[in-house]
Amino acid sequence: MRWSLPIACLLTLTAGANASPPSKAEAAPLASGVILANFDRSVRPQDDFYRYVNGAWLEKTQIPPDRSNYGTFTMLTVGVERNLATVVEDAAATPGPTGTERQKIGDLYASFMDQAAVERDGPAALKSELAAIDAIHDRHALARYFGRAQLRLVVPAPNGSGLQPFGVAAPMVAGVRADAKRPDANALYVDQFGLGMPDRDYYLKNEGRFAEVRGKYEAYVRDLLTLAGRPDAAATAKNVLALETRLANAQWPKDELRDPVKAYNPQDLAAAAKLTPGFDWPAWLAGAGIAGQPKLIVGQPTYFAALADAIREVPLETWKDYLRVHVIDDYAPLIGGRFEQAAFDFRERTLTGIPEMRPRSQRALQQVDFVMGETLGRLYVEKFFPPESKERMTALVKNLLATFGSSIDQLEWMGPETRRAPHDKLAKITVKIGYPDKWQPSPDVTIRRDALVANVMGTREANRRHEFAKLGKPVDRTEWELTPQTVNAYYSPLSNEIVFPAAILQPPFFDARADDAVNYGGIGAVIGHEISHGFDDEGRQFDGSGTLRDWWTADDDAKFRARAGRLTDQYSAFSPLPGMNVNGKLTLGENIGDLSGLAIAYRAYRATPGAADAPVLDGFSGDQRFFIGWAQIWARKYREDELRKRLLTDPHSPSEFRVNGIVRNMAQFDAAFDVKPGDKLYLPPDQRVQIW
Repeated sequence: MRWSLPIACLLTLTAGANASPPSKAEAAPLASGVILANFDRSVRPQDDFYRYVNGAWLEKTQIPPDRSNYGTFTMLTVGVERNLATVVEDAAATPGPTGTERQKIGDLYASFMDQAAVERDGPAALKSELAAIDAIHDRHALARYFGRAQLRLVVPAPNGSGLQPFGVAAPMVAGVRADAKRPDANALYVDQFGLGMPDRDYYLKNEGRFAEVRGKYEAYVRDLLTLAGRPDAAATAKNVLALETRLANAQWPKDELRDPVKAYNPQDLAAAAKLTPGFDWPAWLAGAGIAGQPKLIVGQPTYFAALADAIREVPLETWKDYLRVHVIDDYAPLIGGRFEQAAFDFRERTLTGIPEMRPRSQRALQQVDFVMGETLGRLYVEKFFPPESKERMTALVKNLLATFGSSIDQLEWMGPETRRAPHDKLAKITVKIGYPDKWQPSPDVTIRRDALVANVMGTREANRRHEFAKLGKPVDRTEWELTPQTVNAYYSPLSNEIVFPAAILQPPFFDARADDAVNYGGIGAVIGHEISHGFDDEGRQFDGSGTLRDWWTADDDAKFRARAGRLTDQYSAFSPLPGMNVNGKLTLGENIGDLSGLAIAYRAYRATPGAADAPVLDGFSGDQRFFIGWAQIWARKYREDELRKRLLTDPHSPSEFRVNGIVRNMAQFDAAFDVKPGDKLYLPPDQRVQIW
């Protein structure tokens, strides 16, 4: 459900508070906010602004051995993890009475840290789940197990592209979200899922590295089965890979998943049965614990039709082997020994290039965050979130919203009939900052200090019950899709809201000691980015109430598509790796967010008192520092395998193009840095794109 989730995550950008003068106690001039040590003065800003601002940092920085990429924002993430560690370690040391939040958090963490108990239980901890698969005797029971495998969508995706399902894989995934045509009512969405590799292209592309990774995946599946005692592991691995390849062939490419109209296909059970002949939807619903649910919204009808064919035609034992593999794969990091190492070698070393496993304490913390994120977030906020951050952020968001509103009236390409709707939508945007006003209860589950797998299974089941219990009830507008400790931000079209969790409201991306310019180029552009998602190629198809409807005149629609098409073409020409380009269609929404967000932030900055005659600081004018503020928050290095994966799966462009690809479209950048014809970042005016 790509678009029914928050479609506008900013890829772990951090934010802070509104710029304000230093207090009397500080009594010091405002700093420039420019990180001079990161600059590479041998690069001309007119040719490569990203490396001009970040080149020295890129040259001297090494990616830590337990990470797939590293950047300025990662430093903040590490700080958040350090704070979270104090919370969980304290709870583990003194968990308190059974059933309390502290007890659940502390004992779940302790159960991961008890490596002796993990090794003692080993794969035997999966006995009950594997027995449930063994008991599948027909396709009715297979459908029921597919329902059982549905788990709440709660985990921030590691590439920053939103949320991902966390749990045992099945060829479909379900979640409860607002009905796109009736946004006050919850609906059941079902979407394609179930691949063991990150994207369909890993199965279908034959170029060099993809074929190599495919071979390593088959070997990984074989090794898991061998470790589990399967005598015919090699042949079974080939069958599982063939089944997943069949699913991959039927799945929609990620850029097609971004079309909310195409993905909205409400069906009653009779229509769903007609779409998927032979698939037992009542059994699936019963397995998911929602028997009697009368309607669902199918995301990819052609995939589900092909899935029904596969369920009928592929031998039942192959389907059971597919499920066994994914159960073992999913829990391999939790059962220790050679299983844990095999999972790391493929999932981290092969897919992302990470050479070294993270320390056990960090993996334990990650697991707690995965399954009890909001509970942990509540403890985190109580200890680490200063209330004044929320107040300052609120003021800055209000400023950016007002600037966006005034810019709508200045759009030369939009007519008056269309113009009314974005004003209405902008006025109805809900702003959420810091943490939820109403906390969700902690999972209703018993946690023991010596039963890691049982703890994780129990919390997942509790999360599933919580998710599906929302069916038949009005949408709860107080719920958040990300936890307060998530270093990210998002816009949700179904609720028309922008959300800034507590973890992003701190330095280094906002510097209270710096003047307005660099802060507007940083946090101001972040806020503008999220606002702009309400009006990107997806968000513009929803109105102010979150209803999916067309509010555009035909002429204005055509003009928007033409401008968006030119931006798509620009980004599709960027090639971060030999033979691989940015997918301009997949990244279009985020590129619009960057382009419009930076443009709105610039207007907001220029409207601040003193911007017109801003002093030169550290050798840079106010306008120059504004653009430097944008460039320096994107300093980042990737491992090659991680970058390859992101080019296929991530709706965000690689960092250098989030800088160079945007600024070359802005005449204000040309003026600030004297960009002229012949410079590499120069675009003739008729080739520049401006949307909002």
